[in-house]
Amino acid sequence: MVRAVEEYLKPEVVRQIARLDLRAQFIVRGFLQGLHASPYQGFSVEFSEHRKYAPGDDPKDIDWLVYAKTDKHYVKKFEAETNITGYLVIDTSGSMAYTYRQQLTKLDYSISLAAALCWLMIHQQDPCGLMTFDDRLHASLPARSRRSQIAQVLSVLAKVRPSGKTDIPRSLVQVAAMLRHRSLVMVFSDLLADPEPIRESLLRLRHRGHDVILFHVLDEAEVRFPFEGVVEFTEPEAQDRLVIDADAARRGYVSAVESFREEYRKFCFHAGIDYAPLDTSMQFDRALMEYLVSRRNRF
Repeated sequence: MVRAVEEYLKPEVVRQIARLDLRAQFIVRGFLQGLHASPYQGFSVEFSEHRKYAPGDDPKDIDWLVYAKTDKHYVKKFEAETNITGYLVIDTSGSMAYTYRQQLTKLDYSISLAAALCWLMIHQQDPCGLMTFDDRLHASLPARSRRSQIAQVLSVLAKVRPSGKTDIPRSLVQVAAMLRHRSLVMVFSDLLADPEPIRESLLRLRHRGHDVILFHVLDEAEVRFPFEGVVEFTEPEAQDRLVIDADAARRGYVSAVESFREEYRKFCFHAGIDYAPLDTSMQFDRALMEYLVSRRNRF
């Protein structure tokens, strides 16, 4: 193994995640259950595990406490109906190797965040799988809920070396073709490509009934542009070089990045996709906590 699994889930990191889970257990539960958005608007989280009584259901499964509150018949869902199958879909192209002054590259940050989500899902007994891509899909692990799955996921990711060009639309179309059942697709990418084809591929996932979370991971420097003076930049995938006056370019660059993220936010809102803009200066457990809180507040 090129990089030890423990690099991403060191004992102190596991403790961080455990504290996160203990501190926000109700948030995590609501987050996972809320991914299959309840049609019963206005219900509290406890009702997200119920569905309307239908002919053929056993009357003994009717929840009479719910009936007393709603005057309607609902039955408790079976475990098979409430489990969520999740897939971590991680961009491993060359641009994900970038870091300016943070300890973690964009790929390392994505792996840490993905490991935490995998841990949380399996802790909730929900199956979680993995797919990696650059200009096409590469590694793929089927979704499982056993405790050893997180080690399997990280064993694959520990061998990844970010390289090559990216083709996000093609890869997401391949993901959509591979998934036979409704799943939760968690995409981790810097999205540094033409947005329109990416949006179309995300819509294809949604049209097939999948829940999608888009973790837009940028380096801190890509968001804040801390450079000064004349700087030469090298595009990591095409190796194109560009020399610019950083001081003169800063305002326009920062504005363009803000617009870039805002357009994705608007698109995802209308498409029913969760959009989480992140940068590598945020501790991943804090970023995850803030996302879970925002998600929980919407249900």
